[in-house]
Amino acid sequence: MKATTDSQHPYWKTYSGSAPENYERYFVPQIGAPLAADLLEIAALRPGERVLDVACGTGIVTRLAAQRVGNSGMVAGLDVNAGMLAVARSVASPAGAEIRWYETSAEAIPLPEETFDVVVCQLGLQFVPDKGAAVREMWRVLVPEGRLIISVAAPNPVFEIMDQALRRHVGPAAAAFVQLVFSLHDPDEIERLFGDAGLRKVAVGRSGRTLRLPPPEEFLWQYIHSTPLAGTTGQLADGRRAALEREVVARWQPWLEEGALTYHQDVIVATGIK
Repeated sequence: MKATTDSQHPYWKTYSGSAPENYERYFVPQIGAPLAADLLEIAALRPGERVLDVACGTGIVTRLAAQRVGNSGMVAGLDVNAGMLAVARSVASPAGAEIRWYETSAEAIPLPEETFDVVVCQLGLQFVPDKGAAVREMWRVLVPEGRLIISVAAPNPVFEIMDQALRRHVGPAAAAFVQLVFSLHDPDEIERLFGDAGLRKVAVGRSGRTLRLPPPEEFLWQYIHSTPLAGTTGQLADGRRAALEREVVARWQPWLEEGALTYHQDVIVATGIK
């Protein structure tokens, strides 16, 4: 176990900076991109299709979709977070469809009805206040027979440990963020959201992927500084930050393989047809 005090290795300082930039630098390669590849395999995009990525964040799903539909397709990404979109716009897009970016909520998509062949939403619907309105908007902008594919993360013990430690060392508000990340995982609830919006042939299943992450003391702060948790933990005294790190790193030891934090992340995937 390598957990030490801030004076020995201030990882909380090493990974400070812009949360959206850290999200693209750390979260996307480690978690976002592998799960995006899985999501788009399920979406089975075809050249020439028009795709909307809802709650696109810094745009990993959007960029991969643009590659798959090619120059004859059309891709748009939307997010309510201006900082995330600024990073998305700054990242070089691969060859493929041109990407259009929209700063807007998922509950009020400023695009015409029946515009897209496919709508995708990766790890984002749980953050939307009115999930029913968001799914109805996704349905609205789909063409008849268009496809909706969303994914949300299932709870797991690795992040439950972080949740518990944040509650103890930072406070309930910090723990609430981690809980929100994993708050939408009931298949029945997701199926109801799809059905109420008018989607047909709804299927809700579970997939997953084993993720190999940096050492625990590094991943802890990379994750925190890629999220709103950076603000709350930044206000802590150094000793409390060190105590948070010691607890999390110690309890993450069962998932340590050759120095890497390695765990299996289950994902709930829902599909439907307009």
